[in-house]
Amino acid sequence: MEPEERWKTAAIAMGSDMKVQMMGNGGEKATPTVENAETVQAIINEWPAMSKKVANTTTEQYGPPNEAIPSRLIWYNNGPWKRTIVYRDEIPHDFPQPHSDVIEQFIDYKVPIDLFSELAKFDGSVIVERTKGEVSSRCDMEAANILSLNLMNDIVKGKLNAEKAREIYCEVTSAYMMNRPAPYAEKLQFSTLSSLETIDTDQVMIGKAMANQAMEKVDDIVDEDNRQDDVYH
Repeated sequence: MEPEERWKTAAIAMGSDMKVQMMGNGGEKATPTVENAETVQAIINEWPAMSKKVANTTTEQYGPPNEAIPSRLIWYNNGPWKRTIVYRDEIPHDFPQPHSDVIEQFIDYKVPIDLFSELAKFDGSVIVERTKGEVSSRCDMEAANILSLNLMNDIVKGKLNAEKAREIYCEVTSAYMMNRPAPYAEKLQFSTLSSLETIDTDQVMIGKAMANQAMEKVDDIVDEDNRQDDVYH
């Protein structure tokens, strides 16, 4: 990338950041329309058995997805979820028993930075997005995601450590599979916040002078471009 383009990119990035923070409309936007059921079925007909089963189960529960492409289906604001993605491609996962991760579900949630490692020790398929202020769980069924996120919340609140959470995960999973009461796998046991309360934009570390220099440089480039246009026209 040429130096002028680097400056332009930096300036546009700074301007975009200021605009979305001032307007309060940053982050991923939901798609309001839904996909045609025949289109969805044509896509998932080519999927592996597990992915196809979860896609059908999720569609039965929440209706057709808002987006559908060959590799995934996406629902927005379905049930307790900010976003649900069912993937064509399976990810092998052996905790607490061998299965493949095909459904990922997201909530707005702020995790203290010093607990990121503890959550990773608990379950590698619990994924924290610090900047976006999201946490997701990816597993083979929605109940498993609900369970993971309930235990994630208990870790964040200081009720459990990773080791104890893993033990409880195994106990609740066994109860759920044997059709015994398992509230931790049936419903989120905590209230979620809005994205405005969970996002973490971090802190500016490149000084204001550098930002001003970038804007001045872009002004110079724009003026030069305008002068060249005048010459050619």
